[in-house]
Amino acid sequence: MDPLSEVLALLEPRSFSTAAVDAGGAWAIKLDDLAGQIKCYAVVRGSCWLTVEGGDEPMRIPEGSCFVMLTGRVAVLGSRPGIEPALASDVLGPARGGRVITYQGGGDAYVVGTRFEFASPNAPTLLRSMPTVMPVETSGDRARLRGSIELMMEELREARPGSDLIAQQLAHMMLVQALRLYISTSSHDDVGWFAALADPQLSTALEAMHADPAHPWTVRKLATLTGMSRTTFAERFRARAGETPIAYLTRWRMILASEQLLSTENTIGRIASSVGYESEHAFSTAFKREMGIPPGRYARAGRLIGSSREIERVVPAGSGR
Repeated sequence: MDPLSEVLALLEPRSFSTAAVDAGGAWAIKLDDLAGQIKCYAVVRGSCWLTVEGGDEPMRIPEGSCFVMLTGRVAVLGSRPGIEPALASDVLGPARGGRVITYQGGGDAYVVGTRFEFASPNAPTLLRSMPTVMPVETSGDRARLRGSIELMMEELREARPGSDLIAQQLAHMMLVQALRLYISTSSHDDVGWFAALADPQLSTALEAMHADPAHPWTVRKLATLTGMSRTTFAERFRARAGETPIAYLTRWRMILASEQLLSTENTIGRIASSVGYESEHAFSTAFKREMGIPPGRYARAGRLIGSSREIERVVPAGSGR
């Protein structure tokens, strides 16, 4: 399984909701419910501006473009920056199931948004190195993405037998297509996991770590795979990914280990071995440093409730998660 597919599979997207807004005049909507979610938007007609609180300058989203948000920051979507926004929860209300909300008369901008929530307690860890906003630039595959969006809206509106399942699959396809397009158009100025994945040489190293996480990887071994010197590889990986190769490998190992702790009866020693640690003590130390709590407590907390909420309660604030 390739790294993008593996990460998305571990996130376990378990639910989604879709709504469309047909807005007109001077309008602005505050997207205030982004915590713990991924949202994918498509501007089907017209254009709009996206402003993220505490982020960069406002970004214009032209007709036919998409963007993905993976952050808990508040964002505002509107006809231009600076307009006092209404809350998305007030504008959309209970509007789901593919229905279109006409806002301020409509006619100027038609925006479709799909929200995903995740079952995995590792979602914060998996998402933390990803960019705040991922705009999808013009690409030959864009029509395929727009086709998925339009077909999903049609299925939800008509509510035919099996529509919910088809719409769910289409929503997942839309998310993957948007992320894949973003990777294919990532610039050299981008930083994060997707930026590293977009680099042909660095992606070779990522694929190797994902294919065999228990292997005793070193920076030199990974550099050899990419055809770069050890120093060049280490500097380039850190510049693009925002962390060192070994830091990334350790975090990925701990994510895989935490999945086993919650879903299997494997001993800590066996789990440690499966992610490349000969010593249970060394594994436990690394796990606590990365995840915030010892592996045994992590497993007990997750099994006690059977969801991510107990994990979030016991993980100390400011930990790696």
